[in-house]
Amino acid sequence: MSQDKQLKYDKAYLRIAKEWGKLSYCKRRQVGALIVKDRMIISDGYNGTPSGFENFCEDDQGYTKWYVLHAEANAILKVASSTQSAKGATLYITMSPCKECSKLIHQAGIIKVVYNQAYKDDSGLRFLKKAGIELKLIETIEE
Repeated sequence: MSQDKQLKYDKAYLRIAKEWGKLSYCKRRQVGALIVKDRMIISDGYNGTPSGFENFCEDDQGYTKWYVLHAEANAILKVASSTQSAKGATLYITMSPCKECSKLIHQAGIIKVVYNQAYKDDSGLRFLKKAGIELKLIETIEE
């Protein structure tokens, strides 16, 4: 696929991830993620509380509760409970991964991460780079 066409797809998947993030009940930040393999969306996720918990991500002081799952973790866990595999897939995410999620991304076999905004702590990105995962920042996704 040409670079121009790939960029067009990358932006489209990021726009879908952004829309998916809007489903999150979190007030501080809404993050969406898609896992794409062979140009097919095999999983999706957004940040939020685990199944069966109340849909409040922040405590009374406005801090994110410790058990809130990140968008990419939710997408990876969704793949794990399906017949699909993330091995060789691309993760599209609106915010670059934290260090904890970066370990999950690597272990899931994801080979490329395309993101829209950089998270304040770049240790996750540094880990992914060290693991040989292709990283691509696309800041402008509107067409």
